[in-house]
Amino acid sequence: MEKTKLLYEGKAKKIWNTQDKNFLISEFKDDLTALNGEKKSSEKGKGALNNKISTELFKLLNDKGIPTHFIKKLDDNNMLHKACEVILIEVIVRNIATGSLTRTLNIKDGTVLPFTLVEFDYKDDDLGDPKLNDQHCLILNLVHHQDELDELRRMARKINNILKPYFFEKGLKLVDFKLEFGRDLNGNIILIDELSPDNCRFWDIESGESFDKDRFRQGKGGIKVAYENVLNRILS
Repeated sequence: MEKTKLLYEGKAKKIWNTQDKNFLISEFKDDLTALNGEKKSSEKGKGALNNKISTELFKLLNDKGIPTHFIKKLDDNNMLHKACEVILIEVIVRNIATGSLTRTLNIKDGTVLPFTLVEFDYKDDDLGDPKLNDQHCLILNLVHHQDELDELRRMARKINNILKPYFFEKGLKLVDFKLEFGRDLNGNIILIDELSPDNCRFWDIESGESFDKDRFRQGKGGIKVAYENVLNRILS
């Protein structure tokens, strides 16, 4: 399968058409962005690490009954996956309070939440990805009906129930993460995009050290080493 025409370029990936309309190729970039794109940089090898990490996690979720767009890793930076209609809702899953949640609601950083919090953000860079409630989603026609929002929440919690203990066994707390979903050519809702330290927060169980994009947001450095650490734990 080969790339034909560039379909879309985002902050972390380029999406390419292929000779087959049923399949697309994601090219993982080395670019780093934060603060709604205001902070930018690049880390050589970051894209390849995210591709490898996402590959392993998509395989895990597929094996556990979560439908995803993943087909196979083509090479270091490229992944083959199903074509689908993107649902313009970012699904945020939170186990521990940090980041925007602590700033918005004045919850102490590091507070373990009494239950898994699932939030919706509008996938729109120009608007700064604002928070959505169910009525917003329906007014904006982001979903066809309420049942689809319920399905997004159900799938998000199921994914969390798989990944949270999985990473705990690897010595990492899964603090929070962002999911994206789409509709395949049959109209089924499936998990898409990526699962990597770019859109997940990982804290070491013993030290509390972060192994994710917060290192870039906070100017700590060591991005590649941190991402390699996550990959090595997954492969161990």
